[in-house]
Amino acid sequence: MSSAPSSSPSSSSSLSPSTSVLIVDDQPMQRFGFRMLLESQDDLRVAGEAGTGTEAVVLASQLRPDVVLMDIRMPGMDGIEATRRIVSAWSGAGDGPRILILTTFDMDEYAYAGLRAGASGFLIKDALPEELLAGIRAVAAGDAIVAPALTRRLLDAYVHRLPAAPGAPAAPDPRIASLTDREREILTVIAQGWSNAEIAERLHLAESTVKTHVSRILAKTGARDRVQAVIVAYDAKLVEPA
Repeated sequence: MSSAPSSSPSSSSSLSPSTSVLIVDDQPMQRFGFRMLLESQDDLRVAGEAGTGTEAVVLASQLRPDVVLMDIRMPGMDGIEATRRIVSAWSGAGDGPRILILTTFDMDEYAYAGLRAGASGFLIKDALPEELLAGIRAVAAGDAIVAPALTRRLLDAYVHRLPAAPGAPAAPDPRIASLTDREREILTVIAQGWSNAEIAERLHLAESTVKTHVSRILAKTGARDRVQAVIVAYDAKLVEPA
């Protein structure tokens, strides 16, 4: 019988803001390892721990962490469904927790399902400690931590295996219809794996202009971050799997 999740926050410095993290994993030793790593950082603190998806949904609502470090395979409610429920609970209510999916393999179809459910990115469970810490900080800052080329590779490999998103609007997608021609062009190349620097160079734009376009694309499509914008592009058939 697994022990009850710990929801008591760890101490943090009052001199600087800290990012709160909810650790979700069904393996107690895995949670312990994550906790030790996070507590070694001055700018990160552990908000709590959950051993199941159900516990994760409850604690995310109670503790309102900045980031949820989410395992996928857990007994009962898995990490995909827990991600979907956490994101849905915050829909229209301002910024909610950012979900960072942890997966065993970098070409795991569950990772794509997690991104579609509303996660801001994913990492491999055997990532180096500095990679995990950098990922948590990036997600907390509103960035997607999946490299553009890896995003494309993942989507190309698995998008055709998964059913359409429930309730997905039929073409033409109104999220795309609201974009200008330039914004549609930029969304398309984002989904093809181009970085902001590559977009600026190839389309002869200032990188600051590209960032402005990306911000407008996110606002118009309702995407929380770059990865979610790629999901929109695939759902709207702007880009097809290779």
